[in-house]
Amino acid sequence: MSIQISDLHIAREDLLPAPRELHRELPVGESEAAGIALARVAVQTILRGDDRRLLVIVGPCSIHEPESAMEYATRLRDFSAGVDDALALVMRVYFEKPRTRMGWKGLIYDPDLDGRGNIGEGLRCARQILLECARLGVPAASEILDLVTPQYYAELLAWGAIGARTVESPLHRQMASALSAPVGFKNATNGSVQTAVDAILVAAQPHRFPSVSFDGRAMIVASTGNPHGHLILRGSESGPNYDAASVRRAADALSRAGLPPRLIVDCSHGNSGKDYRRQPEVAASVAGQIESGSFAICGVMLESHLVEGRQAIVDGRKNLRYGQSVTDGCIGWEQTVDVLGGLAEAVRARRRG
Repeated sequence: MSIQISDLHIAREDLLPAPRELHRELPVGESEAAGIALARVAVQTILRGDDRRLLVIVGPCSIHEPESAMEYATRLRDFSAGVDDALALVMRVYFEKPRTRMGWKGLIYDPDLDGRGNIGEGLRCARQILLECARLGVPAASEILDLVTPQYYAELLAWGAIGARTVESPLHRQMASALSAPVGFKNATNGSVQTAVDAILVAAQPHRFPSVSFDGRAMIVASTGNPHGHLILRGSESGPNYDAASVRRAADALSRAGLPPRLIVDCSHGNSGKDYRRQPEVAASVAGQIESGSFAICGVMLESHLVEGRQAIVDGRKNLRYGQSVTDGCIGWEQTVDVLGGLAEAVRARRRG
C-alpha cells in the first residue's frame, strides 16, 4: 500500500478552457482594439504630463451583474462628452476582490454569487463585459490580482492596478512588467509609499518568469518591462494621505527614485476612512489642490455605482437591489456627476490660471 503525499487537501479539479479558446469564442474586433490602444496612449500622455487633463478611474467597487455594469458604462460614455476637455474617464471594471478574511471573491471566481466557484463561466462573463465596454467606446480598468487569469482578458484593459495587499509581491511585480496597459501601484496597507515606488522600479525592468500560454501550457515569459508604472495614494490603516503635504512627500519620493513626480489619488479606502460617503470630501480637496496649480496629481479614483451604498449577498442573486454594490459602498450616480463636474472645473480653472 503506497502512502499518499500529494493532493491531500484537494477535493476536485476542473479544467479551464485555454485562453486561446476563450479569445476565439469572444474575439476583439479591429475597431475595438484600436479604441483600447488609443485609450492607453491617452493615459500614458497624462501620466507623462503632456496631456494636462485629469485621469479619472471611476465605477463600481466590483462588477457583479452585467446589466447594471453596461448601464453604468452607457451613462459614463454619454456624460464624458461634456467633460472630455478636462477629464479622461476610464471605467472601473473590477472582477477580482482580495479578501482579508473571507467573502465574495468577485465575478471571475463566483459569477453566480452562490459559492459554487464557476470560474470558467466567470472568465467568459468578464471578457464579454470588457468587449461590450470596448464596443461602447468606454475604456476599462481593473485590478490584476490572479497570476493566471490575465491571459483571458488583460489585452482589453486600458489601465490596470496592483493593489495594496499585493504591491510587495515579487510575482505581481513580474507580472506587471509584462502587461500591455499602464499599471498603477497602490501604497501598502501600512501606508508605505516606498513599497509602491520600489514596485514601479522593479516592474519597469525585464524579467523571466513562468506563466501560462494562450494554449494553456506552462511557459517562460521574457518581459521587456513596463515603462508606464505609477503611484496611487490610497491612504492606510493609520489615516489618509491625500492632503497637499502627503502628496508633496510622495512626489519627492518619486523624484528621488528618478520617476516622474506624478500620481493618482484614490478617494476611497484609507483616504475615506472606509466610508464611501466621504469620497466627495476627498475629491474636493484634490480639486482644490489642482485649482491651486498642482500638477503632481494627474488622476483620481472613485468607487461609484448607479445606487449609493452597499448590500449583502444573502441568497445568491435573489433579492438584490439593481445597481448597488455587493462589496465596498459606492456613491450613487447623481453624486458621481457632481464630483466629476467639480474635478472638471478645477482642471479648467488651473488651465486659465
